This record gives sequence, structure tokens and C-alpha cells, in this order.
Amino acid sequence: MKAVVYEGPRQVNVERVPDARVERPTDVLVRVTTSNICGSDLHMYEGRTDFEAGRVLGHENLGEVIEIGSAVDRVRVGDMVCIPFNIACGSCGNCEKGLTAYCLTTNPEPGMAGAAYGFADLGPYSGGQAELLRVPYGDFNCLVLPEDAKERQNDYVMLSDILPTGWHATRLARMEAGDSVVIYGAGPVGLMAAYSAVLRSAGKVMIVDRHPDRLAKAEEIGAIPIDDSQVSPVDQVMELTQGLGADCGCECVGFQAHDPQGHEHPNMTLNDLVRSVKFTGTIGVVGVFVPSDPGSPDDLYKLGEIAFDYGMFWFKGQTMGNGQCNVKSYNRQLCTLIHEGRARPSWVVSQELNLDEAPDGYEHFDRRDHGWTKVVIHPGELG
Repeated sequence: MKAVVYEGPRQVNVERVPDARVERPTDVLVRVTTSNICGSDLHMYEGRTDFEAGRVLGHENLGEVIEIGSAVDRVRVGDMVCIPFNIACGSCGNCEKGLTAYCLTTNPEPGMAGAAYGFADLGPYSGGQAELLRVPYGDFNCLVLPEDAKERQNDYVMLSDILPTGWHATRLARMEAGDSVVIYGAGPVGLMAAYSAVLRSAGKVMIVDRHPDRLAKAEEIGAIPIDDSQVSPVDQVMELTQGLGADCGCECVGFQAHDPQGHEHPNMTLNDLVRSVKFTGTIGVVGVFVPSDPGSPDDLYKLGEIAFDYGMFWFKGQTMGNGQCNVKSYNRQLCTLIHEGRARPSWVVSQELNLDEAPDGYEHFDRRDHGWTKVVIHPGELG
């Protein structure tokens, strides 16, 4: 099969690799018809993680079931399914609590919890930027989609990661109807956090970035854009909240946050959130942070540490929730919102590419070229 293979920093190629196949009775084999490039793929693309050369990328996947293992009894051949980026067994202690991002059995690395498709440190599983994808524990991990799935793939594929992750950010931030919320980062996840805040009836949604196309996307859903290359985002948030600060905030950037001059500061957005959110406010962090980053220009973050304004965080009595999204906690209800026409996350899509165009897509998306806000790849056609 053809697949997008990581070969080294900023080098991915479309190559022939062995076909994905059913390996265990609980597996499902999917012909991938839609797979996204995610912002977190760029950490690996840029060589900032220990993702091994030769591995297949892609953790935001949707497609048609073409084969099932002998123990699969709910998913059927021909079903259209969206697959959470979390690979979970469904029966360990964490899965039983709904904490599928921290499954205790699917990552073979000692002392690790959680697995994902085509992702550094989250198990050996191949990604879905390919013609075929093996889905372990298929009955548990496959979300069988409604009958309109073939025509609305660009909406439903967002259930694999970024829509639930954006929703998760607002839940970690304990956002309630009527709250003011500030979101740092208007990449795909930040835009989905803003969209989730709107869907959940936030009173005011502010979003901080400096890319005009991304800020324009945020404006389309009624969010207030704040360009941090033009104004202090903290000052602007305080002005928009009568000097009190936002009720809650979301970090949707992660460890490669940059200032407007292009210098990297892994602690920048977290400290700006502490200053932007009110006394006793709450912060949700879904931007990726890693235990170590030898390539960081920041000496502390080489060791996975940051200079966090903990004194101010403590003094303001704030609370922080963080971590990867447990996609299955949200994807079914969000699927209903899409099916009933209440949500249309495909609004974020800017490009649709075939599999052979994926390397160019990575290059443009990594450069944050104007108009490249969310890239969708279509590896194959429906049977």
C-alpha cells in the first residue's frame, strides 16, 4: 500500500509499505478515505521528537471497513467509521473510567500509558495517512458513522481528534454557559476550542494568534481575534473583560510557542494565560508538551521543564487541567451534533489533497503559509 513515511526532519515521502492487515481476532481493517495532517504531526515532522524514520504518520482517520477479525461482532464490513487517535483496549482500569488516552495495555513501553496511530512514544502502531489502517480492538475503537458519512467526510473526520480535543480544552477549563474564555493559538485545535466554546454557549470567546488567515477563520464563528504581533494579548483580554480577566482560558499551542519575532518560548502561552485569566479562574491545556526536548533553544525545556509563573498562579487561586483528550468521552455526542446539522467542523478545512500531494501539504502547513489552516488528505476512494 502507499503511505506517508517519515524519513527525517522535514522529510516525508509517499512510499510503498507492507499492507496493513488483520493481525488479531479483535482487529478491524479500514480502507482510509480521509486522513488529516494535525498540528501535532509537525513536532515529529520537524524532528523535535524521537519518532523513528520509516514509520507511517497520521492519527486523524476515517474510512470504510473492508475486513474484520473473527472476534469482532458489532462493526461490519461496509461500515463507515471514524477512529479516535487514542488506541484503547476498553477494559483496563483507565478505560473503564473513560480515560482512553491513558490506556494501560496498548503501549508496550514499560511505565507508559496511552497509545496512538503514527505518533512518537505512543506505541508502535502505524498511522493512517495510508491506503489501509489496522484498528486494534475494533469494536471499541471504531465509531460507526451515520448514513450521511460518505458525503460529509470532512465533517466526521474531525471526530478523530481536533473537535473532541477542542471540546476537551473547554471542559478542562471548566467553561460554563455565559463564561468569557480566552484561547491561545488559532491553529486547528485552537479554532475547534473556539468553536466548542461557541457551541457550549460561551458569553465571549477571545482567540490569540498572529496569522491573519487563522484569525479570520475565528471571526467567522463570532470569536474576537487578538493579534499578539500588534497588541499585548494580556492587556487586550483585560480591556475586553473590564479589567477582571477571562473566566477561563485554553492553551492550544504547546511547547513550540513563538513570540512575534520568531523566538521560541515553551512557557510563553502558559504564563500569558495566568495573567489573562481572572482570580480563581481555570485553565485547560491541550497543546502538546513533552517530557524532554533536546532540540529546544530553551535550556530548561531540554529537560522538559519550564519557568512557570507558579507564584502568580497560586496567588490568583487558579486551577489547571491538562493532558490528551479521551476522544471516546465526546465523539458520539459530537457525531450527533454533526448529523443533526448543529455542528459543521469542516468549516476549518482549507485544502484537500490526494496521498501523493501529502509531502507538499506538510511543507506548506509547517511553514504556516497563508491559507493553509487545515489540510485533509484523501488516500483512496470508497469501494
